[in-house]
Amino acid sequence: MIDIEKTIAHELNIKPWQADAAITLINEDNTIPFIARYRKEATGGLNDETLRTLNERLNYLNKLEDRKRQILNNIEKQGKLTLELEQEIENTLTLVDLEDLYRPYKPKKQTRATKAREKGLEKLAFTIYDQKLDHSIDIEAEKYLNDQVKTIEEAKQGANDIIADMISDKARFRRFIRDITIRKGALRIEAKDKEQSSDYEMYYNYSEDISDIVQHRILAINRGEKEGILKVKLDAPLDNIEFFLEDEILINWSDDSGKIVNNKYTTKFIKDAIKDSYKRLIAPAIEREIRTILTNVAEDKSIKVFKKNLEQLLMQPPIVNHTVLGWDPAFRTGCKLAVVDSYGNVLDTGVVYPTEPQKKIDETVQIVRDLIKKYNIDLISLGNGTASRESEKVISQIIKGTNVRYVIVNEAGASVYSASPLGQDEFPEYDVTIRGAISIARRLQDPLAELVKIDPKSIGVGQYQHDMDSKKLDQSLDGVIEKSVNSVGVDVNTASATLMEHVAGISKRIANNIVEYREENGPFIDRNQLLKVPGIGAKTFEQCAGFMRIYESKNVLDSTCVHPESYDVALALLTIYGYDLSDVINGGVNIKVEDIKKLSAELAIDEWTLTDIIDELKKPGRDPREELDAPILRNDVLEISDLKEGMVLQGVIRNVVDFGAFVDIGVHQDGLVHISQLTDSQFVKHPLDIVSVGDIVDVKVLDVDESRERIGLSMII
Repeated sequence: MIDIEKTIAHELNIKPWQADAAITLINEDNTIPFIARYRKEATGGLNDETLRTLNERLNYLNKLEDRKRQILNNIEKQGKLTLELEQEIENTLTLVDLEDLYRPYKPKKQTRATKAREKGLEKLAFTIYDQKLDHSIDIEAEKYLNDQVKTIEEAKQGANDIIADMISDKARFRRFIRDITIRKGALRIEAKDKEQSSDYEMYYNYSEDISDIVQHRILAINRGEKEGILKVKLDAPLDNIEFFLEDEILINWSDDSGKIVNNKYTTKFIKDAIKDSYKRLIAPAIEREIRTILTNVAEDKSIKVFKKNLEQLLMQPPIVNHTVLGWDPAFRTGCKLAVVDSYGNVLDTGVVYPTEPQKKIDETVQIVRDLIKKYNIDLISLGNGTASRESEKVISQIIKGTNVRYVIVNEAGASVYSASPLGQDEFPEYDVTIRGAISIARRLQDPLAELVKIDPKSIGVGQYQHDMDSKKLDQSLDGVIEKSVNSVGVDVNTASATLMEHVAGISKRIANNIVEYREENGPFIDRNQLLKVPGIGAKTFEQCAGFMRIYESKNVLDSTCVHPESYDVALALLTIYGYDLSDVINGGVNIKVEDIKKLSAELAIDEWTLTDIIDELKKPGRDPREELDAPILRNDVLEISDLKEGMVLQGVIRNVVDFGAFVDIGVHQDGLVHISQLTDSQFVKHPLDIVSVGDIVDVKVLDVDESRERIGLSMII
C-alpha cells in the first residue's frame, strides 16, 4: 500500500504533516472553506485551492487502494498471486497501470485466444514462445490435431492467437507502447466529406504531434468527430514499437561459430504474432487510452481556465446604492424593462419597441425618461444579446445631458434562469421575458448573489464546456461557487436560499429551513439563533457560522468573519489594547502587535487565527470584492465602423481562453487580444497569467474586419 499522505505531500509540494492534518480534518467531515479559513494552524495555512486539489487526489488514491484490494483478492482466489506481483500492484500509483497489471488475470470474454485454449492449443503456443524447437512448427503442430483442430494451419492459427494475447497482456509492454506513442506519435485528422463546409475546415487535412497538440484543439477535434464531420486516426511509431517488442521477446542464441542467431523455426512465426498482437489487440486499446488521456488533460486545463474565469466573474464588485433599470434587448418582441431598487426589489416593469420592425424610438425615449424620473434611476444595465447594439444607440440618446450611465452586462444564462423553476418560484407574477430583465439588473447590483442562480455552464466564460465530462465540470465549478460565496460571506437576513446553500456545511434543505425560520420568526438577531433552525446542529453550526453575517445583531462580531469559537479571544484582545465592541462598530480598531508569538501564548490561541482576528477587527465586514476593478460606466456609444487602426480604447475582459482574451470595448462585438499580443516584455504561457475576467484594460486596435465582425487588439501595458 502506498503512503497516501506522503504521496499527496510530494505531488502538491507541501509537508507530510500538512497533508496528514488536512486529510484528518476532511475525514472528520469538515468542509474545505472551514478548514481553509478556521483551521490554518492545523494545516500550516493551506489555501482553498490547495485543499480542493488535495481532496481530489485523496478521493482518487482511496479509489485506487480500494481497487487494489479487489484485484489482489481476485488474483489470490485464482492461486496466481506471487510476492513480486503483489508488491508491484501495491506500489502502483495510477488506475491505468493497475489495470495493465490485472489484465492477464481478468476474466475474459470469448476471444480467439480463449477459444484456442479451449481446443487445447495453449501448450503448443508456449512451446513456440519458448523458442527451443529443433524442428519445424508444422511437425510440432501435428501433435495437437483432434476433433476440434482438424488441420495444421488451424493449430498454428490458434497458437498465434494465444501468443498475441500473451503479448497484449504484458503490462510493461503496454506501458512502453503507450509512453512512446505519446512522445513520438501524431494525430491525423481528415474530413469525412471534404466538400462539406463547416467550422472545422482547418482540420480537414491536419496532423500534429501528440506531444505538441494544445488542449483547445483536442476539444475542437473531439467535437468535430462527435458531429460526424471529422475522422481521427492515431499514427504510432511502428518501427520503434516493433523493434522493442522483438528485442524483448525474441531470444538470441549463439551458433557453433559464436554468431548471434534466432531460432530459425520460430522467429518468423513470433514476429508475425507480434504484428498481429499490436495491430489487432494493443493498438486499438492504446489509441482509446491515449485519446482518453488527451481528452482528460484538455478537459482539466480547460476546466482550470473556466474556474478562474468564473471566479473572477462571481467576484466582480457589486454596484451598491443604485436604482437600476434592467434592459433585455430584442427585435420583434420588444425590449423588456425592469426597474430594481438598491435592495434588488422590483419596482416596475415594461416593454418598449425601439428596434425593428416597430422602431418606436420616440415613444421608447419618453417611456424610459418617465421611469428614470419616477424612480430616480441612475444606472441602466443593458444585456449584450440580440439587438443590444440598436438598444445602446437609443439608450445613449435617452441619457444624453443627464447623470445616468449605462453598463453592458453579459446576459448569458439570463434566459436559462428565467425559465427555471427557481425563476418561477422567485417571480411567479412575471413572465419569462421580464424575469430576464430583472436578472440583468440584479447581476449588476450583486453579481455573486444573482449568478449563483444560474448553471455556471450557461454563464458564457468557458471554453468547449458542453463537450466535457459534465460530472467533473460540475464538481469543479461548484467548488468555485462555494469558495466565492464563503470568501464574501452572506447576510442571513437577506440572502436567498440559493445563495446560502453554497455556504460551508449548508445543504439545500437547511438553506430553505433558514428562509422559512426568518419568515416565521423575523430577522435573526445573533448567530447562536441559527442553532434553532431545523437541521443545524453543533457540527453544521461550527462549519457555517463564520460565513453567516448578521448585521442587525447587538454583537458586532456577528457581522464579521470572526468565528463564534473565537469571540472570547477577540474580546480579550480588544480589552488588552483599550478598545471595546463600540469601537469596532464605528469603523474598526487599529491594533499594532509587536510580538505576535507572545500575544498568541498570552491569549492561548494560535498565531494564524490571532492574525486573522486582528485583520478583521481593523476592517470589520470587509468585502474582498472591493479590491477588483468595478465595471466601466458608459454614456456614449461606438460603432464598429468608428474603429480605426491604432485607436486606443479602454475595455473590460469578458472571457479568457487558451489563445487569448476577448475584450468589450463598447461596440457590439468583443475584440480579441491574441496571446501573442498580451505583452511584448515576457513569454506568456497562458493568457490567465496576464489577465482575468473583469479586468479593466487599455487596448490598441490592430485590425477591423467589418464583414466578419472581427476586431484584433493588442494590450497596452
